[in-house]
Amino acid sequence: MIRVLLADDDPLVRTGLKMMLRGAEGMEVVGEAADGAQVAAAVREHEPDVVLMDIRMPVMDGLAATRALAHRDAPSPRVIVLTTFDEHRLVLEAMRAGAAGYLVKHAAPEEIVEAVRRAARGEPALSPSAARALIQHAATGPDDRSEHARRRLALLTPREREVAEAVAEGLSNTEIGVRLHLAVGTVKAHLSGALATLDLDNRVQLALLTHDARPRT
Repeated sequence: MIRVLLADDDPLVRTGLKMMLRGAEGMEVVGEAADGAQVAAAVREHEPDVVLMDIRMPVMDGLAATRALAHRDAPSPRVIVLTTFDEHRLVLEAMRAGAAGYLVKHAAPEEIVEAVRRAARGEPALSPSAARALIQHAATGPDDRSEHARRRLALLTPREREVAEAVAEGLSNTEIGVRLHLAVGTVKAHLSGALATLDLDNRVQLALLTHDARPRT
């Protein structure tokens, strides 16, 4: 059962999401938060696997709340930013804050449900427009960022770097295992090692860093 926490200041949005997710097999909504400042306490109380996080909320916005979750001492849930703002800048800010996914609120119900499932599996959950934003970011970044990214990736072992490259291509752990002839458990171990070495929170941040390190064309 995937445990989901809803963080949105609009009670109607929370009600709609709750009805949608309760109708999905293998999911339950375990708690709600009406602003970003309530999220940390709600996570401690309900221990969700996934948080659906609005960006624009009073007291503390969703990006700040996501950063706070990423720096908890305890294991953090996967965060999917769910917003009405389909802006490339916000996509990148959310990913760098530690979000595992980014969806717009007008996404189809089945897309939101699948995103929750992907996030719970540790996979990125991006809307098509968010994916395009990351591709554009990878193609147009400044050279100094590329050099910094290359220096950081040089800290990885050769196998961890291969896993990072595959993650940047959007492959799942199973697909990476097939490509590199590794067991899924071994892929997860290399991925965890890479994240720990680079002090990153999730595979989306690893994908961003790997894209940054690639030569500009």
